[in-house]
Amino acid sequence: MTALTTRQQQAAQAFSLLDLTSLTDQETVADIQALVDSASWRNAEGERIHVAALCVFPRFIPLARKLLDAQDLYAVRIATVTNFPFGGDDIDIAVKETRAAVAYGADEVDVVLPYQALMQGDQKLALQLIQACKAECGSHAQLKVILETGELKSAELIALASRIAIQGGADFIKTSTGKVPENATAAAAAIMVNEIAAYEQKQTEEKAAAHGIHRIGFKPAGGIRTLNDALVYMNAMSNAVGSDSLHASRFRLGASSVRSNLVAILEGNDEATAAGGY
Repeated sequence: MTALTTRQQQAAQAFSLLDLTSLTDQETVADIQALVDSASWRNAEGERIHVAALCVFPRFIPLARKLLDAQDLYAVRIATVTNFPFGGDDIDIAVKETRAAVAYGADEVDVVLPYQALMQGDQKLALQLIQACKAECGSHAQLKVILETGELKSAELIALASRIAIQGGADFIKTSTGKVPENATAAAAAIMVNEIAAYEQKQTEEKAAAHGIHRIGFKPAGGIRTLNDALVYMNAMSNAVGSDSLHASRFRLGASSVRSNLVAILEGNDEATAAGGY
């Protein structure tokens, strides 16, 4: 690939960490095709980079996988959502939705923590729901737990939700559904990545490293529209957990609307700020 400026290198890295999302519940086959078409970018020499994952409703998982494979995008993972977007407190429903998502072929399941129950003091239900959904994922899919930090609001609740999700077996903790007024914020991110760092440090101190440390990923989502926005979260993760954490197995950007800005930078054009969207 032609030598990139530092800014272009940052944009390329951010592009590779994207979870492109289409969760309007009004999608058509054409919409899923358009999402797949946006999952990669080619430079003038024809070299291609691709996003980390596409996030769609469960019914579109087989179609999205077929369309990705038709473009040789085998490495792009398929994510979906369960207990979404309201974070209900019915464990049985969340489990059945998660089981169906795995059966459809999801590589990753983004489940909404029952945040309203947690806000009312029910920590046990929140933990049990995450544990049950993790059991359904088994070795077939990663579990990404959406905390809905904009609704939790307080630092104490965000930290508690992070710890519950991690204790329940989350592979990632994620800020937001993108369906509430306040989504990812730098303040919420700082709390979440610090909880990840503390958990991993505790494992090291307990000499769990001999058996393999359970590494937790982080995903900010909603309201990320420019590379500068993305860098806030990338830097937060890097500073708290280490620069080696900025790869798709540990960090994602739930930010479809940032794609146009990243491509503008990659193409050496004036930066375009995306408006609206997830």
